[in-house]
Amino acid sequence: MDYEVRPARPGDLPGLPAIENSADGMFEQVGIVFPPGPTVVEQMAELESEIVVAGDPPVGFAAVQEVDGATHLEQIAVRGDLAGRGIGVRLLEVVMARAAETGSAGVSLLTFRNVPWNEPWYAKHGFAELPEERWGPGIRSYWEAEIEAGLHKLGPRLVMWARIGRP
Repeated sequence: MDYEVRPARPGDLPGLPAIENSADGMFEQVGIVFPPGPTVVEQMAELESEIVVAGDPPVGFAAVQEVDGATHLEQIAVRGDLAGRGIGVRLLEVVMARAAETGSAGVSLLTFRNVPWNEPWYAKHGFAELPEERWGPGIRSYWEAEIEAGLHKLGPRLVMWARIGRP
């Protein structure tokens, strides 16, 4: 089935935390259990971040915002029972296209190292580790907030970057 990717509508937002929780359940397979609290998508909706969804009703989403003058991918999540069907790829393609449309130099993200659907998946799609000396203040702030929230205790993290357009 083809899931159209489109901007989230207000009526989509209440269902997105369940998608995120379903996707997060996959991390238990690799020993990562997230602490209780608000979901990333709930936090991003409060910040009025850009959210795109796949499907109607949504089965996946991507949340982005501007950080350090570029596009930052805060989260991609696909319902756990639909993982591996290309929905995340389609969401990522739309994020990259929208970043290019806005003139962003690239897309940044923070993710887990060595989790198959994290670092290796993003590397397959053109992302590479962003060395710490190239982090802007916004990325550094994200990193420090993750440490404070205990996310780094769950597994090694890294910052990744994909350039948009010409090198």
